[in-house]
Amino acid sequence: MQSLPALAEVLAKGAGTAVVQAPPGTGKTTMVPPLAANIVAAAGRRGKVIVTQPRRVAARSAARRLAALDGSAVGERVGYTVRGESRTGAGTMVEFVTPGILLRRLLADPGLESAAAVILDEVHERGLETDLLMGMLTEVRQLRDDLTLIAMSATLDAQRFAALIGGDGGDPAPVIGCPSALYPLAVSWQPAAAPRLDERGITRSFLDHVADTAARAHAEAVAADPQVDALVFVPGAREVAHVASRLRSRAGRGTEVLELHGSIGAAEQDRAVSGRAPGEPARIIVSTSLAESSLTVPGVRLVVDSGLAREPRRDAARGMSGLVTVSCSRASAEQRAGRAARQGPGRVVRCYDDRAYGAAPAHQTPEIAVADLTAAALLLACWGAPGGVGLALPDAPPQAAMQEAMATLKTLGAVDGGGHATSMGKVLARVPADPRLARALLDGAGRAGARTAAETVAAVSGDLRAPGADLTRLLGTLRTGGIPGERRWAEDVRRLEQLVRREGARLPAGGNEPVPAADAVGFTVALAFPERIARRVPGAGPERYLLASGTRAGLPAGSPLTGQEWIAVADVARAEGRDAAGTGAVIRAAAPLSRESAEAASGPLLEETLTAELRGGKVAARREYRLGAIVLSSTPVRPAAAEGRHAVAAALARQGLGILGFSAAADTLRRRLALLHRELGEPWPDVSDQALLARLEDWLAPELELLAGGAAVSGIDLNDPLRRLLPWPEASRLAELVPERLEVPSGSRVRIDYPEYGDGRPVVAVKLQECFGWAETPRLVQGRVPVLFHLLSPAGRPLAVTDDLASFWSGPYAQVRAEMRGRYPKHPWPQDPWSARATARTKARM
Repeated sequence: MQSLPALAEVLAKGAGTAVVQAPPGTGKTTMVPPLAANIVAAAGRRGKVIVTQPRRVAARSAARRLAALDGSAVGERVGYTVRGESRTGAGTMVEFVTPGILLRRLLADPGLESAAAVILDEVHERGLETDLLMGMLTEVRQLRDDLTLIAMSATLDAQRFAALIGGDGGDPAPVIGCPSALYPLAVSWQPAAAPRLDERGITRSFLDHVADTAARAHAEAVAADPQVDALVFVPGAREVAHVASRLRSRAGRGTEVLELHGSIGAAEQDRAVSGRAPGEPARIIVSTSLAESSLTVPGVRLVVDSGLAREPRRDAARGMSGLVTVSCSRASAEQRAGRAARQGPGRVVRCYDDRAYGAAPAHQTPEIAVADLTAAALLLACWGAPGGVGLALPDAPPQAAMQEAMATLKTLGAVDGGGHATSMGKVLARVPADPRLARALLDGAGRAGARTAAETVAAVSGDLRAPGADLTRLLGTLRTGGIPGERRWAEDVRRLEQLVRREGARLPAGGNEPVPAADAVGFTVALAFPERIARRVPGAGPERYLLASGTRAGLPAGSPLTGQEWIAVADVARAEGRDAAGTGAVIRAAAPLSRESAEAASGPLLEETLTAELRGGKVAARREYRLGAIVLSSTPVRPAAAEGRHAVAAALARQGLGILGFSAAADTLRRRLALLHRELGEPWPDVSDQALLARLEDWLAPELELLAGGAAVSGIDLNDPLRRLLPWPEASRLAELVPERLEVPSGSRVRIDYPEYGDGRPVVAVKLQECFGWAETPRLVQGRVPVLFHLLSPAGRPLAVTDDLASFWSGPYAQVRAEMRGRYPKHPWPQDPWSARATARTKARM
């Protein structure tokens, strides 16, 4: 790394922060940590250098690489800690960890006294946990100016991170740049004939194209240089398995095909990222974005890129969150390509065209902007920054998503009214799982069994794929062993069981009546996600379900769960096509449970309600027993008086006041009051729908009683109820301020049409001849509102619209007279309207 001396100079001068901007392959991951450790030691400061890596395989790989360069064994001067595994010792100077490990250390030790320096690697990936660490460690430095904080980025966002973590004196942190160390890279495009994605996700034909392209390109590369290995990027573990399987049947004889993704065991991951020994066959590693940055796979000189990635997304409307397949960003595509040119000239084959590349986003979407924030909100609450307020984060969390997360935490009892962590919340934060799963683990252990609860939570939080969406079948397979991820799952189960025994003693005892063994898995899932308890929709097919949240979802075709009356859904995602059974959402993992267990796990979603509708002019009431959106029973009833009034009020709020019907008198009164409220405000009442519905008991109580007792809507007149809202003594001036009729010069009393809800002008429609000689336009509401006149022809058609009668007689009247006198010769059209007598007669006097 060419810029190492510059960084050493900055740190040696006492700068507490720095940003290292260096492309992949420059050696920053293995060179910066020992440099920081040496400077810390030279300054006589105690404490280790902690380096975060976004993935466990990267943390282990970096530790092994640095230990090898140091000539020591892993766990001595260089070590690592990831979930379920730690190799460190008393003499460890550099420790590689995942962001989640460091977050929990900060909660346990906010001063991070064991560390002299922290290096956040790959901050450009904008992982949620790394973003949180940046904000929290910036706060730690305000208390500990001896803590060195270095952020390392592979993109040109370095100045932004420098401003965020800050330097001494309030200036941005120094930025140390490093030129690219890549060898020449050849780029070729080989798009597939079929689309990459359809409504169901990534297409099988495209995956076949990726595998076939990789097989051909690797065969060509090995023919020229037998030492060339290939790295193939696809979005997820399922795609890795499919492409690897096809490659094994298509790759050249003696080629080893390896898989690399987060669900396989540590040994398999380490095997994939380790260089091959002399004499070993050429390799093709099929990987998710796990190999995109933060580690170098030795021997790779060929990259085959699908151009797809899996990113988290929330669907707030359906209450779903999960990973979706999208086009990777251009920055990700460049990082993937760079894997081929780290150790020599390389080649990247992109299985899409340059137009798709140009249309891709420039950078990956920050995880904080699109992910479920429940776990992040709990960490922030435990840190003392509810909602992230006051924390220097690269991007503020979306307000709606954070509010939703805080509401979930309140339901779990994890935060108090001020958003700060409760004792329960602090316990949940120590569980390496989503807070909902953590609460289910602790609450479910007594009823489903600690072992089953731990197994279920480990499987769901480990993102293991359930065949046919059957979570129970997945657990059975995991227990027998021999599938990818089984060893890691077993380690997680052991750790979670220990945590239950340790933390369970600190929590208040709950009900311990065991659920049936057949329901244990589903009961645990239902405790975590009660809104995803689902019941089969009668008559809609055995694979279609209604979730308690109101979402309809379908099981994948051929699922062993098909036909189960009740299931608890652990994972549901947006989808269309056959997988979603026509519902627009597909169930990815679920377990069966009985109605009794569903009700026992549903918490506040289980309720008895009285609902009412105005049908056929009368109130029809039903007593419903519900589990969220799922109706368990519905019985017609005649409610008690108070219940009936409440039910009718709810029906009016749902269906609107219009279902009662406003008589002509009631409608006129309401319009008059609306104008008064608009012009004068209080005490004249607001009579909009929203305001009237909000205070039904103030003006409609007797009528609510009648309707609840079975009276017909047709017998209700809202004129008298509206008069109950009139303020006294101001009501005595109602006719003066907003009269119902206006006397015109002809002597007629013409009705005033008031605007609806006060939005507009009062209108008087009157024949022109009835207004001769009227110069002063009348004004209502203490002279505030001029009347708008619609002057009509003898046939009742508008001739003019004006709120200035004097101007009309002096000007436009002459043109109206010229046009109308020939059409209506028996009606008066005097040349001088000022002196003519106003008349309502339809014939002129002879």
